[in-house]
Amino acid sequence: MSELQLRVVGVRAEARDVMRLELADPEGRPLPAFEPGAHVVLKLPNGAVRSYSLLNDWRERDRYVLGVGRSETSRGGSAYVHAELRSGAEIRCDTPANNFRLQDDAGHYVFIAGGIGITPILSMIRWCEAMGRSWQLAYAVRNRARIAFYEELAAYDDKVRFHCDDEHGGPLPVAQCMAGLPPHAQVYCCGPAPLMQAVQACGGGLPAKALHFEWFSAPAQGQAPAADVPASAGFWIDLARSGQSLFVPDTQSILDVLEHHGHEVPFSCREGVCGTCETAVCGGEPDHRDYIYPESQRTALRSMLVCVSRARSERLVLDL
Repeated sequence: MSELQLRVVGVRAEARDVMRLELADPEGRPLPAFEPGAHVVLKLPNGAVRSYSLLNDWRERDRYVLGVGRSETSRGGSAYVHAELRSGAEIRCDTPANNFRLQDDAGHYVFIAGGIGITPILSMIRWCEAMGRSWQLAYAVRNRARIAFYEELAAYDDKVRFHCDDEHGGPLPVAQCMAGLPPHAQVYCCGPAPLMQAVQACGGGLPAKALHFEWFSAPAQGQAPAADVPASAGFWIDLARSGQSLFVPDTQSILDVLEHHGHEVPFSCREGVCGTCETAVCGGEPDHRDYIYPESQRTALRSMLVCVSRARSERLVLDL
C-alpha cells in the first residue's frame, strides 16, 4: 500500500461533533480510485493513525471527503481533527482500502446507520442512485442536532427514515426496519456496537452472507462475532522473510510480540475493526477474532489481523 501526501482543502461542521474533511493532492493530480464503502488511513501530525470512511462519489478523482465524529473517549485522533486540523494543512494518507465492499448485483439494498456510521453508507447511496438501484435507509441518532448530512439525505424523501432516540423514546426498532425484506436484499450496517448487534440478532430472515457490517469499535468483551473461538493459548509464529521464530504467550497479541522484537507493522485500532494490520499468512491455521472478515470467507483466507487474531495450529508462518 503506497502513501499519499494530501492537503486539507475544506473543513466544515456537519452536525454536533461531526466534521466534514476534504482532502486533495497539493499539485492537483488525480487521486487513486476507490469503491463505495472504502476508507483511508490518515497519519495525523500528532502521531495518531486513524481510519476514516470515504463518503463522496466513487467516480470523483479530485478529492477524498471524510466525515469525522468526535469521540468522547478520543485517544488523540478525532479530538485532534476537530481541534487542530484546518484548511491548508498537509497530511499523509494511505491509498484507499475496502473492508465493507458493496455487492453490485443485489435486487434491493437496506442501509442501517447510527451516528457517524452514515459516512460509508453515503457513498453506497450515491452508487445506488447512479445505478438506478432500489434502496432504503434507516439512520439513527441521539437527537436532531447530531443528524449529519441532513439536507442531502432529506432530499431522498421516503427512501430515508430518520430516527432520533429522544423523540421516539428509545433506540431504533431494528426488527421493524428488517421485517418483510425480500430474499434478494442485502443489508449494510455501520454504527455503534449495540445497533450492529441488534441487526445481527434480527437477521431479517436473510442468509448470513446477506448481512454486512463495518465496526468502528469492538463490541463489549465476550460478544465477539465468531461463534467458535477456542480458549487462548500460546503459540509460535515463524517469520518467512526474516527467518525469526517468536513465541506469542496468551497475555500478548501477535502485534505486541512483533513490536517488542523491533518489527514495524502498521496498525490503527488494535481492536480488529480497521484492517490496517492485515498480514499475509504463508502457513498454519489462523484463529480469526476480528470484526471485518465474514464468517463465510474465513476458512479460505490467507491473511489475518495480527492485532487481535491468534492461531488454531501450534505455529503460524507470516509473510514478514
